[in-house]
Parts: sequence; C-alpha cells; structure tokens
Amino acid sequence: MSVTSNFKVADLKLADKGRLRIEWAESRMPVLMALREKYKDSKPFKGHRIAGCIHVTKETAVLVRTLRAAGAEVSWSGCNPLSTQDDVAAALAAEGTSIYAWHGLSKEEFYWAIEKTLEFKPTLTLDDGADLIFTVHSKFPQLARDVYGGTEETTTGVHRLRAMAADKKLLYPVIAINDSETKWDFDNVYGTGQSSLDGILRASSVLIAGKTFVVAGYGHCGRGVALRAKGMGANVVVTEIRPTAALKATLEGYRVMPMDEAAKIGDIFITATGMKDIIVGRHFDSMKDGALVCNTGHYDCEINLVDLEARMKGKREIRDSNEEYVLKDGRRIYVLGQGRLINLAAAEGHPSEVMDMSFANQFLGLLKLAKDGKTLDKKVYELSPEQDQEIAFTKLATMGIGIDKLTAEQAKYATDYSAGT
Repeated sequence: MSVTSNFKVADLKLADKGRLRIEWAESRMPVLMALREKYKDSKPFKGHRIAGCIHVTKETAVLVRTLRAAGAEVSWSGCNPLSTQDDVAAALAAEGTSIYAWHGLSKEEFYWAIEKTLEFKPTLTLDDGADLIFTVHSKFPQLARDVYGGTEETTTGVHRLRAMAADKKLLYPVIAINDSETKWDFDNVYGTGQSSLDGILRASSVLIAGKTFVVAGYGHCGRGVALRAKGMGANVVVTEIRPTAALKATLEGYRVMPMDEAAKIGDIFITATGMKDIIVGRHFDSMKDGALVCNTGHYDCEINLVDLEARMKGKREIRDSNEEYVLKDGRRIYVLGQGRLINLAAAEGHPSEVMDMSFANQFLGLLKLAKDGKTLDKKVYELSPEQDQEIAFTKLATMGIGIDKLTAEQAKYATDYSAGT
C-alpha cells in the first residue's frame, strides 16, 4: 500500500501503466477533451473544491484531469469496493490528485475513504450511488452549508436522492446526470450491455451461444445486456415486475417469465434491477448444476449470498472473480465478481467512447452548479434537453457523421397549430 497525507492507493509504482491507460481513454473521449480545451484558460472551477465518489477507471481519470485543468481542486474515492483500477489510482496520485482508492476495500475502508475526501470541505460533490452525499447528510451536515450542489451518475443514486428530497432531507441541490438522454440511453444501454458481457467472459470464459441467459430487470441496463447476449447467440429470458417493461421485452423477442420459473432453466443469470433479493434461496434450490450468477446493479444486495452460503458445503475461488459454491446436494453454483458490479469487478467498466458523453454531462452539470447552485432550491434537477442535443451533435461530429437540419419553412410548420389536412 502506498500512503501519504494526500492519498492512499495500492501501489504507486503502477503509475506509469495507469498513465498509458488514461492516455488511451483520452484518445477515445473527444467531447470531454474538447471541454478541457475550451475551459483550460478561463478556469471556471477556480476556487472550487470537488469531492468525487465514483468508479476509479481510466475514463474517470480523464474527467478528473479535465476538472483540474478547468481550475478545480479535487479529492476522490471509489464508489464500489471492487471497481478501482489500481494503476489508474496510482497515476492520479502521482499527478497530485488527492485520492483514496484501491481494489478490494472492506466496508469500513470504503467509508473511511469517502470521509477522507470530505476533509478539504468541498464546494461541489460528484456521486455514483449517493454514498458520498448521504455521508455528508448523515455524519457531516455542517459541510453542506458550503456546498453549491452535487451531481449523481446512476439510477440507484437518483432514486435515493429523490426520496431524500421528497422527505425534505436534501441539504443542497443535486443534478441527476443519469436522467440525461445522452447518459441513460447510451451509457446504461450500450455501455452496460457490452461491459457486463465482457466481465462475464473474463470471469468464466464460457460460450454464450446456445445458453439460456436470464436477465432480471428490463430497464435501460437490462435491455442493453439482453441485446448483447442475444447478439452472441444466447436464448434470452427476462424477468420483470413492471407490466410495460415485460411487454416491451416480449415484443422485442425475449421470453418473459417469473424468476421462480426462470431459475429452473437458466444457465447464466444477471441482475439489473437496483432492488434487493432478486435471486434468493428458493431460486438457488432449483438452479442447474453449473449455473453462473452475477449482478450489474449498483449494490451487491440483488443476489442473496447469505441464502446461498446457508446451502453450501464448501466454496473456493476457481478463477479470478469466479467463486464456486458447492451445495449440500452436490450441485455447483458459480458467483461472478462476488455479486458486485460484474463489469467493474471482473472487467474495465464501460468503453471510453460511451463514457465520453456521460462525463461531458458531469462536467457541464458541475459547471452549472458552480455558477447557479446557491440560487437553486434543495431538490433534484435534470439537465436541459438542449444540452443533450448539443452533446449528441458534438459526438456525431467527432465520428464524421452529419445530420439533416430543418429549413426555415419546416421550423415554422413545426409550431403552426393552424396547419391541417
């Protein structure tokens, strides 16, 4: 472990490797790099201290570098015990970023790291899952007086914050980055889909084609996973509680059934719901010998591992991020990534190209809060649709793709309510 008063990372000697990975991500994130270039001279974050709690990946490092280039002081921690890429954390520490993150934190170390990021009394916060914001509210409410606002990256965190706002407990305004179209229709669908399959393959090396692949939850993330599994030849089954989502999955060609039925036929299971106890004891009781189980939701409560452990007679790590549970009746269940985010516990997270848009939204959201945060009500906000279109337009331009534009006559027609048959 490499430790100073300003950082704690696994091994500072990994910094050179981490820098190369960050530079690779920068070459794939043109929108965020354009924002860095735009704001590096004016430094709109000068005087602001940003506390971040989000997965420490090469893409996150590009965001951190961009915030610092725009004048911010930054202190960082990871938002999941298994998601930190140690070489990236080392590179950030070597560059002078205050960071407290390493792969494999205990629960106590996880919250210690968050509290360390708060020691410099932030004026802005950035979250993925709302653990940092909740720590401010529950342990250090006095810090909220100096906070202009915060941003939230993921669905689970937005749900928590909306509940806090509804209960009149939110102490400063928060922008729901997750609810931007250029985040949840891209990062959640295409990012989660590709990276989750990547994690499953790295942890298991199984053939996807021909397998019965059970996806719990058909929101944006579940839809992305189902799409990629289907593309690799799997027979996809979806479980849901929402009739509209179940109907969408059915009309898009998937079999839909309750988990009690799916548990009997599945070869690979992945949860993507944000809800606890999606796979519990009775489901393990009916699973095939050799079934693979994993999660791509933010927290590790979707798979009830306590129930599984109560049924086992032994456990071993059979390969990286893959634990074999031998049940009392001799069947084997394989849990990937300890039931945590499979795409980060066993792989590298979302591809840089899709995080480019998500983190451009983060940058612009923080910019809005730095300017207007003290005038906003203490509630959850969304970024403007115009910003979504601007980011998407910029992304298309970097891909060499042009689109049509309304003529003056068409623009007039679009708002002409008198035009009829």
